[in-house]
Amino acid sequence: MPGFEFFGAEERKEVNDVLETGILMRYGFDGPRKGIWKAQELEKAITEVFGCQYAQLTSSGTAALTTAMAALGIGAGDEVIMPAFTFVASFEAVLSVGAVPVLVDIDETLTLNPAAVRAAITPRTKCIMPVHMCGSMADMDALQVICKEHKLILLEDACQSIGGTYKGKALGTIGDAGTFSFDFVKTITCAEGGVVMTNSEDVYIKSDGYTDHGHDHKGADRGADLHPFLGYNFRISELHAAVGLAQIRKLDTFLAIQRKHHQLLRSYLEQIPGISFRVVPDPAGDSCTFLSWFLPSEAQATAVVAGLKEAGILPGNFYWFANNWHYIRKWDHLKTSASLNRLSATQEEALVALQHTQFSASDAVMSRCISTAISLLWTEEQIREKGEKMVAVIRKVLEA
Repeated sequence: MPGFEFFGAEERKEVNDVLETGILMRYGFDGPRKGIWKAQELEKAITEVFGCQYAQLTSSGTAALTTAMAALGIGAGDEVIMPAFTFVASFEAVLSVGAVPVLVDIDETLTLNPAAVRAAITPRTKCIMPVHMCGSMADMDALQVICKEHKLILLEDACQSIGGTYKGKALGTIGDAGTFSFDFVKTITCAEGGVVMTNSEDVYIKSDGYTDHGHDHKGADRGADLHPFLGYNFRISELHAAVGLAQIRKLDTFLAIQRKHHQLLRSYLEQIPGISFRVVPDPAGDSCTFLSWFLPSEAQATAVVAGLKEAGILPGNFYWFANNWHYIRKWDHLKTSASLNRLSATQEEALVALQHTQFSASDAVMSRCISTAISLLWTEEQIREKGEKMVAVIRKVLEA
């Protein structure tokens, strides 16, 4: 799954290009950098590989989400509808711009349930933010229809689904804007980094300035730049961009290996009556970073998790229902609005209300789900061994 598994001479070469100039910052120092502009190169490569008009690199996926929201005009009091299954960064970004995260149920796509989205819309709703979790995608047709009907912004959090597509379009390029994360465990890694992708020149220009203290980047002299609006320091460094530049050239290789390994492992689990698999709206577009599968009941899922642990093969198998980073059930700090900085009264009220909000439909899905991370480094023999061990554990539970 993660690009770091294939870290090698290509990444070292790109990083050494930067080290030899000593210019680690992406802006300025035009002479000493000797024509080395890794961030610019990576942004250009992103537009070409993923088919968007503009790309603005950031220091993280979280910074990319925050930047995209600011550039799209999402702010104080606006409601952003998002799934109850995601990574904490998704709601952190919403809160950072003063907006209100409205969490709703998922379905067996492990992403937004369009019916739940419709039910959550209020006069304060500004944006729908699908999170393409675990390599696959939301039902983008349904969400686009909803956004069009209600004149809402569609912002894709595609941080976990680099390389995935929906009906021929790259995830992250379908909505008004989209984001990737390039952290250490993503399909493409920069070690740390992210990107805002958009086809809107206005959103791009605002993202460009917002990530660099509001600089308009129109002058030859950085010190003479104007500041048409407030911004923050969400810049990526040249070192991080250099790593990503080598990684993006390997993306097709990563995806081909993931899809092969995903199908091989799935072929073992398909032998078991009672096992079902995640619903993928466009199977051809699954990036296959995870194989997500369901047991018939919560009790059987927890028994399988225990069995995998006993067999020594639990690492790489994720039971999100009990995970405190990815599912609403364990987000006590969100429900109690445990923020070091004071949140707005509107935000606090919405977060405290989550303590009494039921996510029974999501619980019914997540309590039965296990996701297996797909490694790029597995051999076919290792997949066979892993598959057979998993099948043995699962059969033992289901036949008990």
